[in-house]
Amino acid sequence: MGVRLATYDDIERIEEIFNYARQLMVEDGNPTQWGNTYPNQAQIISDIDQKACWVLAHDMYIYCVFTFIIGPDLTYTRIDDGQWIDDTMPYGTIHRIASSPETRGIFKRALEWCEELMRHSGLCNNIRIDTHQNNARMIHLIEQTGFQRCGIIYTRGGSPRIAYQRIIS
Repeated sequence: MGVRLATYDDIERIEEIFNYARQLMVEDGNPTQWGNTYPNQAQIISDIDQKACWVLAHDMYIYCVFTFIIGPDLTYTRIDDGQWIDDTMPYGTIHRIASSPETRGIFKRALEWCEELMRHSGLCNNIRIDTHQNNARMIHLIEQTGFQRCGIIYTRGGSPRIAYQRIIS
């Protein structure tokens, strides 16, 4: 399974994966993080246009989608109830990660790819991610892979999210 930039041809499959993720969140008791429509097609297109939307695929079949951006994230400017481990260097941010129902271990695979990209770029040595307090599945994955809880950040709409950071060694 390899990682590549998403294209407009991938939008339909990306939407299928996001629909599955929203359904899973509801089943897990987390119906409000993405609601019924987020991420929508406009967000997907914006991520593709910014060359920030990535997919894990094998033989053209997409198993996972995520957004990875190196550089400042405005929603991470304010952090309450804690602080960033390292707030002096540029960082990469993982957003909107979701996988198809037939896969396991995708979060770890995507994280390893992000770390490798950052090592080769030489731009930064840390990754940030956030999730909703009711997203127990994501909290488990984030903490299991060595991220440290740093505090609370807020989405553009003002909704709180648990913020994490991982320093790459």
